[in-house]
Amino acid sequence: MSDGSLVTCMVGAPGLHLPMADESLTGLQRASEDVDLIRRIRQGDTDRFADVIRRYQHHVVRIVGRRVPADHVEEIVHDVFVRAYFGLAQFSESVAIDHWLAGIAVRTCYDFWRARKRDELPVSALTDDHHRWMDRVLATQSDDQFRHQVRSQEAAEVLEWALRQLSPENRAVLTLVHLDGHSVREAASLLGWSVVNVKVRAHRARQALRKILSTSLRRST
Repeated sequence: MSDGSLVTCMVGAPGLHLPMADESLTGLQRASEDVDLIRRIRQGDTDRFADVIRRYQHHVVRIVGRRVPADHVEEIVHDVFVRAYFGLAQFSESVAIDHWLAGIAVRTCYDFWRARKRDELPVSALTDDHHRWMDRVLATQSDDQFRHQVRSQEAAEVLEWALRQLSPENRAVLTLVHLDGHSVREAASLLGWSVVNVKVRAHRARQALRKILSTSLRRST
C-alpha cells in the first residue's frame, strides 16, 4: 500500500466519520506524548498517525468549519491530515502540534478559496434584517464590536455572502484577525506570511469588507 493510500485509510475518505478524540490527557501529557508519537511515525511506525488524527480531528474540524462551506468541511479536513502526514519531516518539536495543524488547516482553506471562483450573489437575495445588520457593522469602530456583531443570527448568512466576494488573501486575514481575534503575529505564523504582509492585508481586508457592505446598501435603496 502506498503512503497516499495509507493516509486515506487512516483519515477516512471524505464523507466518513473519523474516530472520537481522546480528551482525557492534560496539556503537558499530550505535548510529551505528541513528541514521542511524531518521532515513532518518522522512524517508520506510520500506523501511529491514526493517533494524531484521533487526538486532533475536532481541533481541525473547528478551524475548517469556520472557513469553508459545510458541504466541503470533511473534504478539507481530509486534505489537512494528508498534508500533515507528508509534511512530518518539517514538523519542529519546539512547536505544539495543535498549532502546527492549525497552520496547515488555515492554509488549506486559503488554497480552497484560491481555486474557487468568487460568488456574485444578487443584493436582492439579502433581507431587511441583513441590511439592518450591515448598517450596524458599518457603524462599528473596533474589532471587539465587530466580533460582537457577527454573533447575531443574520450575521452568518450576510457575512458569508460578503466574505465570498473578497480575495482569498483578504478573506484569510480578515477571518483570522478580525473574526477569530488572532494577533497579527499569530496570523502571520498560521499563514506562513510576514508580519508586515499580514498587517497591511488586515487593514485592506477590513476596508474591502466595508466597501462591499456599503455598496450593497446603496444598491438596495
